[in-house]
Amino acid sequence: MSVVIQHPAYLLASMITGAIYYLLLNGKKGWKTILGLLPMFVILTVINPLFNTLGATPLFYLGSRPYTLEALCYGSALAGMFVIMMLWFGCYNKVLTSDKFTSLFGNLIPSISLLLVMVFRMVPNFIRKTQQIIGARKSIGKGADEAATTKEKLYDGGTVLGALTSWALEGSVITGDSMRARGYGTAKRSSFMIYRITQADWIALALMLFLLGATVAAACFGQFTAVFVPAIELAPVSWGLPVYTCYLLIPTALHIKEAIQWHISRSRI
Repeated sequence: MSVVIQHPAYLLASMITGAIYYLLLNGKKGWKTILGLLPMFVILTVINPLFNTLGATPLFYLGSRPYTLEALCYGSALAGMFVIMMLWFGCYNKVLTSDKFTSLFGNLIPSISLLLVMVFRMVPNFIRKTQQIIGARKSIGKGADEAATTKEKLYDGGTVLGALTSWALEGSVITGDSMRARGYGTAKRSSFMIYRITQADWIALALMLFLLGATVAAACFGQFTAVFVPAIELAPVSWGLPVYTCYLLIPTALHIKEAIQWHISRSRI
């Protein structure tokens, strides 16, 4: 929804709810990511009027090209969409771990499921392995120090990259051979499922579908309409905003509920 909605009020609601949930999942470390997205938001907002000169309200001129208010507002909407996507995908990456993904799609698409899980694990494993290789090289006196020249640093980086690439290729072959030896993907997959759909899950699903349907209905009634060029025209905020906000707050509410339940369970020990 955040990809297609450009209304500032709804973008702000999605940004705030996404930031709250991201902080709940990551704690104080989440502030680093959120604060790191703010400069990106400002840069994308400021850059857009440099390429998009449409708009009826020029703020100033760069040569013969007008820097318009409408293009600036449109740039802020695009930048907000980018920040929102980064926040919600960060939440997704934290919540939907590789074991959950395999549990959901292992029976439907076993080969693609295995491939996607390997891809999801690639970045954190690469970072961890890179630090290990750099530490090992420094321990034997082959790492580039701060006083090294640019040529030496490039050579050291190339060596680390070569070792990392060899490790990644070898690991993927070993993983593929191991899964093939276990018969992965040759027949219908049977496994112990630790996730079960309960009555509370059905209630949550029904609530999500209801709020999502109401949000789509609000969009059909034009409550999300936002036009920036040649003049700014925004639909008045109505009942669609609280409905959309409640829809976005469902993950946060579930997370808080589970945290309270866990705290109560620990207090009874």
